[in-house]
Amino acid sequence: MPTEIVEANELILTYKETGDIALRNQIVLQYGSMVKYIAVSMRNLYSKYADVEDVINECIISLISAIDSFDMNKNVKFETYASIRIKGAIIDFIRKQDFIPRSVRAFSKEFEKTYTILYAELFREPTSDEIAERMNLTGEKFRKLMGESASAATLSFEELLYENNFEISEVSDPNAWEAEKGLVHNELASNLAQAIDTLKEKEKNVISLYYYEKLKFSDIAKVLQVTESRVCQIHAKAIVKLRIALKEYLSQ
Repeated sequence: MPTEIVEANELILTYKETGDIALRNQIVLQYGSMVKYIAVSMRNLYSKYADVEDVINECIISLISAIDSFDMNKNVKFETYASIRIKGAIIDFIRKQDFIPRSVRAFSKEFEKTYTILYAELFREPTSDEIAERMNLTGEKFRKLMGESASAATLSFEELLYENNFEISEVSDPNAWEAEKGLVHNELASNLAQAIDTLKEKEKNVISLYYYEKLKFSDIAKVLQVTESRVCQIHAKAIVKLRIALKEYLSQ
């Protein structure tokens, strides 16, 4: 077993045996930088609705819960287990805020459904006008709703990735779990990269600037020299395409 796993496990084992809160707090401090990194890396999801400090607090609570529930018999890195729990806590926190109106959520679902149907019927990507017509919306109303659905689309995509992030479960050979998860993660990353390659140039740029460069929609608008509303529309459509591509892969 790698040295870092042994060290973390020994600390946690001692805490579980003694119930020493001071030791638990020491473990929390040890992984504080990981908590902050995850919270900051996902800030585009919640920046308009919550402070980073609030999210970090939720993450710390999740970290403490992970310490209490961690099973060392699986020979899994605590960092891996905790990071999955923390990401899930952030998504749960966002869900509880319920900052996305029901009408916007409904539009996002209907948009994805309509896009999929038209794609199958036309054997090509449907245009925005074709989607709007099928949804019985004017062009102006459609563009407005597309802009408003940006947050819903982002959260929906993060949920898809998280829910298929292969939570730690019983496996026949616990020692093979890390290698197995690594292979699955690489395969998922490869399929995601392939899906991104199929996007149009502007869609690729928005995805890259938003998820990899961590820019806000307003900053991306300045880079691409378009309105923020237009960036939201491009982003929402790109996310639908990626969700469809990943759903096909994950359902195999």
